[in-house]
Amino acid sequence: MNRINQLFKDKQQGLLSLYFCAGHPSADNTAEVIRTIERKGFDMIEVGIPFSDPMADGPVIQDAATKALRNGMSLKRLFGQLKDIRQDVKIPLILMGYMNPIYQMGYETFFQQCADCGIDGAIIPDLPFKDYMEEVKPIADRYDIRVIMLITPETSDERIRFIDENTDGFIYMVSSAAVTGAQKEFDAAKQAYFNHVNQMQLHNPRMIGFGISNRQTLESAQQNAAGAIVGSKFVQLLEQTGNAAAACDALLDALKR
Repeated sequence: MNRINQLFKDKQQGLLSLYFCAGHPSADNTAEVIRTIERKGFDMIEVGIPFSDPMADGPVIQDAATKALRNGMSLKRLFGQLKDIRQDVKIPLILMGYMNPIYQMGYETFFQQCADCGIDGAIIPDLPFKDYMEEVKPIADRYDIRVIMLITPETSDERIRFIDENTDGFIYMVSSAAVTGAQKEFDAAKQAYFNHVNQMQLHNPRMIGFGISNRQTLESAQQNAAGAIVGSKFVQLLEQTGNAAAACDALLDALKR
């Protein structure tokens, strides 16, 4: 069974996933960061593929991507860093990146290399659903890679149900229609959005991301979905500490406050 599906089968609530950008803060720390995150007890990891125009990302992740590219990080180099990761890492790993570098590599090669490295899923924020259904899904399914789709407060019920029917793994539930970035709290409108989607009784579990940075936002996400995804806050702490273990500890402390 795909590790993503196994995770949600084993643990339906209270999940915590981390995002970081490969190649940041240093070029060769990807495997070390992954191993440290697992050792610190997190449930799942999204590894960002740096791109020059990350349209859905806020300033923190944009800055990390820029620095990663300057460090020489590329999709090819990332796969090289991940080739032995499954010798000891057990939790689900997802690659998150934009279409351009994946398309340039070729969908077949990309998903084959994902499978060879033990990657369980991919998130491609700017992938049109039509292209997903016609070109990407058949290849991803062949390699048992879950392509995770995003929904936002602007996504129609019809679209949400269509995504739910045609994807597997989980649905990435974006907390707002804005870009990534830490928030102090989720307001009434966001809570209403969470409640509405919960009432739709979707087949796939959901993970809430964008804005998780403290106890209030973490608890709200974990109460309204299977769990939470932390990105900008962790990337910021990695930048400040330069050390994955220290960044994990600082994050866990921040999420208690």
